[in-house]
Amino acid sequence: MEQTTLTVRDLSSADNERTVTPALESLEGVVSARTDPELDEIRVEHDASTVEAMALAKTVENAGYSVDE
Repeated sequence: MEQTTLTVRDLSSADNERTVTPALESLEGVVSARTDPELDEIRVEHDASTVEAMALAKTVENAGYSVDE
């Protein structure tokens, strides 16, 4: 398993967590996604051979949020 931390702008409301977390956890290979609104971060535990970090970032962007690179 691998852990990827994504920095997401404006991740301060509970609505973001209800939107982004389920979107990430629906991806095959994602074990868990935990948001930290205070740091504007999402920590994703995933199988790197199944889902790449770039796909995680794209999923967050598709949910309507900007990922800092």
